[in-house]
Amino acid sequence: MGARKASLSFRLSKALDTGRAERRLTRERILLDLLNKRAAARREGLTELEAQLREQIRWALPLRRDEEEGSPDSSGQAAASS
Repeated sequence: MGARKASLSFRLSKALDTGRAERRLTRERILLDLLNKRAAARREGLTELEAQLREQIRWALPLRRDEEEGSPDSSGQAAASS
Protein backbone atom coordinates (compact mmCIF):
# COMPACT_ATOMS: atom_id res chain seq x y z
CA MET A 1 0.00 0.00 0.00
CA GLY A 2 3.00 2.34 0.56
CA ALA A 3 3.95 2.23 -3.11
CA ARG A 4 0.38 3.03 -4.11
CA LYS A 5 0.32 6.08 -1.78
CA ALA A 6 3.63 7.27 -3.19
CA SER A 7 2.33 6.88 -6.75
CA LEU A 8 -0.83 8.85 -5.93
CA SER A 9 1.22 11.53 -4.20
CA PHE A 10 3.54 11.78 -7.22
CA ARG A 11 0.62 12.06 -9.67
CA LEU A 12 -1.03 14.73 -7.52
CA SER A 13 2.25 16.64 -7.36
CA LYS A 14 2.63 16.49 -11.17
CA ALA A 15 -0.97 17.65 -11.67
CA LEU A 16 -0.39 20.65 -9.41
CA ASP A 17 2.81 21.54 -11.25
CA THR A 18 1.00 21.33 -14.58
CA GLY A 19 -1.77 23.59 -13.31
CA ARG A 20 0.71 26.14 -12.02
CA ALA A 21 2.69 26.11 -15.25
CA GLU A 22 -0.34 27.36 -17.17
CA ARG A 23 -0.57 30.39 -14.86
CA ARG A 24 2.85 31.92 -15.44
CA LEU A 25 2.82 35.54 -14.44
CA THR A 26 3.45 37.78 -17.40
CA ARG A 27 2.90 41.50 -17.67
CA GLU A 28 -0.20 40.80 -19.77
CA ARG A 29 -1.58 38.34 -17.20
CA ILE A 30 -1.01 40.79 -14.35
CA LEU A 31 -2.71 43.57 -16.33
CA LEU A 32 -5.68 41.33 -17.10
CA ASP A 33 -6.05 40.41 -13.41
CA LEU A 34 -5.87 44.08 -12.40
CA LEU A 35 -8.49 45.07 -14.97
CA ASN A 36 -10.84 42.33 -13.75
CA LYS A 37 -10.35 43.39 -10.12
CA ARG A 38 -10.97 47.05 -11.02
CA ALA A 39 -14.19 46.12 -12.82
CA ALA A 40 -15.36 44.13 -9.78
CA ALA A 41 -14.51 47.02 -7.45
CA ARG A 42 -16.49 49.40 -9.68
CA ARG A 43 -19.51 47.08 -9.71
CA GLU A 44 -19.43 46.96 -5.91
CA GLY A 45 -19.03 50.72 -5.58
CA LEU A 46 -15.62 50.47 -3.89
CA THR A 47 -14.27 53.78 -5.18
CA GLU A 48 -11.06 53.88 -3.10
CA LEU A 49 -10.10 50.36 -4.13
CA GLU A 50 -10.94 51.15 -7.75
CA ALA A 51 -8.68 54.23 -7.62
CA GLN A 52 -5.82 52.14 -6.20
CA LEU A 53 -6.29 49.54 -8.91
CA ARG A 54 -6.29 52.26 -11.60
CA GLU A 55 -2.86 53.38 -10.37
CA GLN A 56 -1.59 49.81 -10.48
CA ILE A 57 -3.01 49.42 -14.00
CA ARG A 58 -1.17 52.56 -15.15
CA TRP A 59 2.04 51.11 -13.75
CA ALA A 60 1.45 47.75 -15.47
CA LEU A 61 0.74 49.20 -18.92
CA PRO A 62 3.57 48.70 -21.41
CA LEU A 63 5.32 51.86 -22.49
CA ARG A 64 6.04 52.68 -26.12
CA ARG A 65 8.57 55.27 -27.19
CA ASP A 66 8.06 57.54 -30.23
CA GLU A 67 11.16 56.00 -31.82
CA GLU A 68 9.57 52.54 -31.87
CA GLU A 69 8.55 51.12 -35.21
CA GLY A 70 5.18 52.23 -36.52
CA SER A 71 4.51 54.94 -33.94
CA PRO A 72 3.19 58.23 -35.31
CA ASP A 73 5.41 61.30 -35.25
CA SER A 74 4.22 64.72 -34.06
CA SER A 75 2.38 65.35 -37.34
CA GLY A 76 0.27 62.23 -36.85
CA GLN A 77 1.97 60.37 -39.74
CA ALA A 78 3.88 57.14 -39.29
CA ALA A 79 7.65 57.70 -39.25
CA ALA A 80 9.41 56.74 -42.49
CA SER A 81 12.03 53.99 -42.33
CA SER A 82 15.64 54.97 -43.02
